Amino acid sequence: MYRPVLRVPDFPTLEREVLRFWEENRIFDKLREQTANGSPWSFLDGPITANNPMGVHHAWGRSLKDMYQRYHAMNGHALRYQNGFDCQGLWVEVEVEKSLGLQTKRDIRHYGIEKFVRTCKERVLTYAARQTEQSIRLGYWCDWDDPKLLLALRDALADGDRVVTAKLPSGRTETARASEIIRKLGSPEYGGSYFTFSDENNYTIWAFLKKCHNQGFIYRGHDVMPWCGRCGTGLSQMEVAEGRRITTHMSVFVRFPVKGQEGTALLVWTTTPWTLMANVAVAVNPDMTYLKIRHGDWMYYVAKTNFERNRIQELQVEGKHETHTLPSIRAILKGTGSVEVLEELPGRDLLGLTYEGPFDEFPAQNLPGGVFPYGVTGLGRASAESHLVVAWSQVSEAEGTGLVHIAPGCGAEDQQLGKENDIPFIAPLDESANFLQGFGQFTGRNANAVADDVVAALKASGRLVARERYPHVYPHCWRCKEELVFRPVDEWFIRMDWRDRIRRLVPTIKWIPPEGESREQDWLRNMGAWMIA
Repeated sequence: MYRPVLRVPDFPTLEREVLRFWEENRIFDKLREQTANGSPWSFLDGPITANNPMGVHHAWGRSLKDMYQRYHAMNGHALRYQNGFDCQGLWVEVEVEKSLGLQTKRDIRHYGIEKFVRTCKERVLTYAARQTEQSIRLGYWCDWDDPKLLLALRDALADGDRVVTAKLPSGRTETARASEIIRKLGSPEYGGSYFTFSDENNYTIWAFLKKCHNQGFIYRGHDVMPWCGRCGTGLSQMEVAEGRRITTHMSVFVRFPVKGQEGTALLVWTTTPWTLMANVAVAVNPDMTYLKIRHGDWMYYVAKTNFERNRIQELQVEGKHETHTLPSIRAILKGTGSVEVLEELPGRDLLGLTYEGPFDEFPAQNLPGGVFPYGVTGLGRASAESHLVVAWSQVSEAEGTGLVHIAPGCGAEDQQLGKENDIPFIAPLDESANFLQGFGQFTGRNANAVADDVVAALKASGRLVARERYPHVYPHCWRCKEELVFRPVDEWFIRMDWRDRIRRLVPTIKWIPPEGESREQDWLRNMGAWMIA
């Protein structure tokens, strides 16, 4: 009565039989003819980057997308079956750089920007073809381009941009140079998958930017932001969150001698020793309790709670959880000599003290107005002349010594505090995260490679009090895995003042699901300026 069933079915063979049945009987075409007059249900595919073969996670997402479309087709809706490929951005560029043996932006310029862009397009076409084959094999119904056509366009582009004749998904035949066809892929007359490097997409973006410009929302400005020296680009807060890792750095306890108080110093701690060369101030919390202690031949100011208790580090990133117990500052100092508490005082009593910085001999510390990669800015005095203890309510008892070294050219919060206190600005790094002129033996060196030498310099100058390996969560570039730095940028921004207009529109929007509204409102509330280039 029934055909025998294998105890262990050959699923790949069964899947290929289904695919062959669909193709031979035009099942997808018949479905579209059947629903052509139905009410529209438009699904816009959020594209994956055409940069490598699909992974399992891509297959999961594509399967869910296909289920949604099949469900709505079964309910009689007319659907828009268009796949998308993300073709732009550093994902593609980083892989092309690897294939060409390029390391920096300078290497790309030397190679030739036009050649580099063409090579990026060739990579996109290669993996758009591969992902198309994989998606078809997965059973995903869409208006697919013929993978052989995509590869033919790639080869013609690489071969001097030859003229090709292309049979397109819409049924149209086009004869033109490969670049002319590539720039129109996904257009209404061509059909098939949309590609974000198409003219249609790029000109839409330019039209949007022009509208923003006409309404006064675009401006050129400076901001300190997370930066990848290898990629030579800034990263958004979302990208920073994606690249956070548990990392161990060499942290240092450094003495900043107080002017006018013989043998007395501020005890400052940092996990990024390279930023000490850009120090302009030290921050304390006016409402915290501080101690004056004696250690050897020196007296130090340090926060009481930070000094007394062991430090517990609870680190958690992407499901990974670590707990570290680190000794108290008292214990660290006691390991190299006796420690005596001399007095207790509020943080506000330290405000206004001036001090000697750890690298005041560097030319960068002695330039009037400070150092800025895009021109001199700041006050008339130099940093070494004006090192000052300032108030900052964000200084906490959670880590460090309670005295935070401030480098406005190396951190967004530092920059804001610098503006509030009218202190000079020192920005030490270029776009490759290498030190600019004026930083002594570190000039031209990469910030992520100098920690040990900074420690050695501090020890040689008698400024190093102690050091320790310190585990913490630190941002990395989510593309190339390089550790990030923070540096000022000279970029174009979109003012986000218009978010108030959007808020007024929100009540007229029907959110599906309803909780989307709260997420949108939260995004708008936290949106500052949007860097675009």
